[in-house]
Amino acid sequence: MAKQSAGILMYRVDKESLEVLIVHPGGPFNSSKDEGAWSIPKGEFEVGEETLTTAIREFEEELGSKPPASEFIRLKPVTQKAGKVVHAFAVEGDLDTENVKSNTFEMEWPPRSGKMQEFPEVDRAEWFDIPTARRKLNPSQIALLDELVEKVGS
Repeated sequence: MAKQSAGILMYRVDKESLEVLIVHPGGPFNSSKDEGAWSIPKGEFEVGEETLTTAIREFEEELGSKPPASEFIRLKPVTQKAGKVVHAFAVEGDLDTENVKSNTFEMEWPPRSGKMQEFPEVDRAEWFDIPTARRKLNPSQIALLDELVEKVGS
């Protein structure tokens, strides 16, 4: 069975323009990547876990704060290039990206050095308008933007 993740696409209307909050993955493999590398805050879950609960937990782990206790809009799942299915929920809110505090992961770095280093799972989060987010976001997640615009307007 394909791996599955759940995440939250937070949005806000700023000066009558729709903006979304997306995150840049941390770690040495992503440090120089930009366009097509960003993602919604998300994480894997096991069969039987509730997707919204997972999405809220992962949002908090990756950004250091809970999403607003507001109406969550279920979006259609998307499948990423490697086969992972991403279940997403949109929610209106705001977040100060200057104070993002992500959880960390440990890996051997440099490769085959025997030295373990710790890296943030997310190294930054930013608000983008929809055209910019379309360029930054992992291509398989762009359908989430399209559905958000369809449901809440541009």
